[in-house]
Amino acid sequence: MSITITKKTLLISFIFYIISFSNVLSDDLKKVGKYKDWEVIVMSETAGKVCFAQSTPVLQAPKKNKRDARLFVTFRPNEKISNEISATAGYEFNKNNSVLATSGNNKFKFDIKQQGFAWMTSSKKEQTMIKIMKKGSRIMLTGYNEKGSQTIDHYSLLGFTKAYNTAKKACS
Repeated sequence: MSITITKKTLLISFIFYIISFSNVLSDDLKKVGKYKDWEVIVMSETAGKVCFAQSTPVLQAPKKNKRDARLFVTFRPNEKISNEISATAGYEFNKNNSVLATSGNNKFKFDIKQQGFAWMTSSKKEQTMIKIMKKGSRIMLTGYNEKGSQTIDHYSLLGFTKAYNTAKKACS
């Protein structure tokens, strides 16, 4: 990987914080568009532009445990990073259990779990997952919190292709 996990975590955590807790976006963070259940945001920083498509779950289980979960596809051209898939379930992931994304018969394991986020280390796996997301209607993210309790976040893929293409173009 061309970027350290700590730097990646800090960047995603910062983006997540800004989006989650700020009603007013600054000049360096712009909502580019909303496409059904996905939105595109472009952030300008000293290291260059960061563009991402993101979504929140349409359904979460268990229902009583409301969490601020999100699924991202990110582009960072100055760091030669594209199609980077990451997710947060709104809690710190259990180190002993896998984080899985499932769409139909397709399963994708996230390899790295750190500071409440999960990433894949294989760009080939990310490319395959993006192809599946473009064709699918829903993807489920299964994770386990530090106590070992399972959560499942269901993400709609309506608008994903348009959001993905817009984020990619914004950073090309």
